Amino acid sequence: MKHIDKIKNLVKENGYKLTPQRLATIEIILKNKDKHLTTEEIFTEVKKAYPNIGLATVYRTILLLDELKILTKHNFDDGKYRYELNDSSESHHHHHLICSKCSRVLEVEDLLTDLEEKIEKTYKFKITNHNLQFFGLCDRCIK
Repeated sequence: MKHIDKIKNLVKENGYKLTPQRLATIEIILKNKDKHLTTEEIFTEVKKAYPNIGLATVYRTILLLDELKILTKHNFDDGKYRYELNDSSESHHHHHLICSKCSRVLEVEDLLTDLEEKIEKTYKFKITNHNLQFFGLCDRCIK
């Protein structure tokens, strides 16, 4: 089953209608699945296909997709929430490198498995998830 079909089914299974506006928002998110877009950036792209759509409609759709765990909301300390598509094949979220100058976001694989196991054993604490972000300058801004 394709990713879009899974999302459509999840929306419908939770009792929500799949309106053309919601579908357009989902398609834009899927088209940009490797990016970390803000609500405004998603809205700008959806508006190209649906010129009469309002920001509130896109915003409500994003909130719904976040509630259904289709999206993950990130705060990269730039004053905006950014969203990315959840990848159900990942057991943990990957980590991010955020450029303080250009706001570029790079994804980093999860390298903390050994540390998690040590923390769980030492502190008798079951870790269900974690979030790690590094801030600095990307290779483009260093030059």
